[in-house]
Amino acid sequence: MLTNQGRHSSVLPLLIGLVGVGVGIVAGFLAGAKPLYLSLTLVAIPVVILFFTRFEQAVLGLLILRSSLDVFSAQQIPAAFAIALDVLTLLYLTIKLLTHQPIQTDWFWWFFAGWVMLQGIWPILCILGGLGLGAFTFLDNIREWTRLFSWLMVYLLVMQLRERLHPEKIISLLFISLIPPVILGLMQQLSHTDGVRIHGTFAHANNFVLYLLLFIALTCWKLRSAKQRWYWILLLGLLANLYVATGAVFGLVMLATFLLTSILPQLKLSNAIAGVTVIVVLAALFFSTDYGHERFNQIMQTPLLNSDIDISRAIVLSNSDFNSFNWRISQWHYLLQSWQNSPLLGYGLGTSNGFPNYYSLSPYPVPAHNDYVRALVEGGIVGLVTFVTFLGIQGLHLLKLFWSAPRHSAQRDLCWSLLAVLLATTVGMLTDNIWSGTAFYFYWWTTFAIAGWNWNDLQQSHYPR
Repeated sequence: MLTNQGRHSSVLPLLIGLVGVGVGIVAGFLAGAKPLYLSLTLVAIPVVILFFTRFEQAVLGLLILRSSLDVFSAQQIPAAFAIALDVLTLLYLTIKLLTHQPIQTDWFWWFFAGWVMLQGIWPILCILGGLGLGAFTFLDNIREWTRLFSWLMVYLLVMQLRERLHPEKIISLLFISLIPPVILGLMQQLSHTDGVRIHGTFAHANNFVLYLLLFIALTCWKLRSAKQRWYWILLLGLLANLYVATGAVFGLVMLATFLLTSILPQLKLSNAIAGVTVIVVLAALFFSTDYGHERFNQIMQTPLLNSDIDISRAIVLSNSDFNSFNWRISQWHYLLQSWQNSPLLGYGLGTSNGFPNYYSLSPYPVPAHNDYVRALVEGGIVGLVTFVTFLGIQGLHLLKLFWSAPRHSAQRDLCWSLLAVLLATTVGMLTDNIWSGTAFYFYWWTTFAIAGWNWNDLQQSHYPR
């Protein structure tokens, strides 16, 4: 009678062989259809083999690679990467089920899965004609839902590393992903004239600043427990320099929110003074540049800081003054007007982007630049409630982990750092497209999943850092 190990050894080669046949068939088709995709398929063959023979190295390698892919967005490489990762994850889990091996999950993953399945209602409603726009928006709906599903698969994939690698080792290896975007960002900073925003390997500077925010948080986490702190201090200074060079005003607000939240568990006058000093210095560095000075003048010409300009005038001025802050107010105004025609269920996932030419919920063919407005327009009142609930449950989960972790432990510190990042991003969602930062969320869900592991039961000798 075969044991689980025997079944595993007999079934695995067969399944890998079937996967190889499938890849060969796809490669043959792509040879005549899409030569670029053929080359990607040929690269994928050794990746598939590595995925099933050296699982830990393959998963970490793929996660590290993600930070370098956005620069190829025009070739749809990030989307292809996400779909391929989904397929690999599902294949791997299928093999585990067939060989009677346990699949690692936690309660939050099941909640996450339920939430993603709930978002699948909107593509279905789109097909049935139950949304504000016609069924022709189905591709937008399914594209956005697939993006959310890929985050769920990242979380699940990382969970399979539990009891294989120490969590601190995994996070340390994620820092390798900084190398390409940081090098390219420094090159852009040196070659660009003042006023040009850097974006590293990302499609937009705002996506880069999200990624940097998370790794600034992880660097601060490492710094607090490091024996040799000088190189973490140097890295923190480098990341802060690039952070300011992105030219994202909302990034400064998020960084201030993160720093002020970070010091709350050990609130002392010295910590508060240090946090405020860092915020003031970075803000001064940003607004001292020509670009920063221009952005400051734009803020002064908004209803927020100028009592002579009301919302109606800001909307009118947005068509001629090139003020991105007034333009945002105008964009939200038009989107909310459209939402009133479909208030309960909205228009469907991905429909607020405005990129397609065959429909538009706003005169501006760009995203909402407010994730709460986006959730309301795309999902209606139901969608906004589920979105805010999802954010709230993340915060409650991190708080629960924080209180249950031992005092002064690395896990407890990590949970609070992630909570500070979560709070910072929820603030950033008021004026930008945080939810569209796909690369950021690959790393967010990786660290979020790791934070939920039971670090107390890990054998330090068995799980080297």
